[in-house]
Amino acid sequence: MAAAAATAATKGNAGGGARAGAGEAGSARKKKGPGPLATAYLVIYNVVMTAGWLVIAVGLVRAYLAKGSYHSLYYSIEKPLKFFQTGALLEILHCAVGIVPSSVVLTSFQVMSRVFLIWAVTHSVKEVQSEDSVLLYVIAWTMTEIIRYSFYTFSLLNHLPYLIKWARYTLFIVLYPMGVSGELLTIYAALPFVRQAGLYSISLPNKYNFSFDYYAFLILIMISYIPIFPQLYFHMIHQRRKVLSHTEEHKKFD
Repeated sequence: MAAAAATAATKGNAGGGARAGAGEAGSARKKKGPGPLATAYLVIYNVVMTAGWLVIAVGLVRAYLAKGSYHSLYYSIEKPLKFFQTGALLEILHCAVGIVPSSVVLTSFQVMSRVFLIWAVTHSVKEVQSEDSVLLYVIAWTMTEIIRYSFYTFSLLNHLPYLIKWARYTLFIVLYPMGVSGELLTIYAALPFVRQAGLYSISLPNKYNFSFDYYAFLILIMISYIPIFPQLYFHMIHQRRKVLSHTEEHKKFD
């Protein structure tokens, strides 16, 4: 989710609610980057992911033009959204094998939070799929990921256009709150249906003497946004000032 995704800012690669991903090797490991084969693989991975999120963006625009309405556009991009967001699980593997210098635990949390929202909320509670809040976070994610994977690709190739760098460290100002709002509203919309159906809940008595209330779990997730969002958002603002001001200094020097 956006709150989790933005924690990458604490690793020095803030922007657009992005997480530490495959292309981190391009910028964070300037002194000791990945080998040629790993770099080639990471470039291909990031190009594919950029293209995938572009497919989602085009799908949204085409569906809107065809329907003349923004309602229920989720159905037009459901399959590619699930595929490419789930494909981000590979980023955990990238960290685990060492071709990307990011924390496995942090990256796992960041990736799984989005996968959770896609599969355990939006997919599982079909009644929310037509909610405008779903479109809100989908648009925020789509723009964020197109920028993020483009940033990683060009960083790996050592040819990062200033426009992409600026977008990565600027558009989060709008996209992060937009994504968080969509995520929270989607979870909130799912709550009555989760409670009514007892979705993913385990009640006592049972042979394991264990209970789990998925409804309460979702509420706890929503509450967790309260302390996390402001802290990460203002940290990202700080990172933006530092990175872009550093870039401007280099431009003046050159």
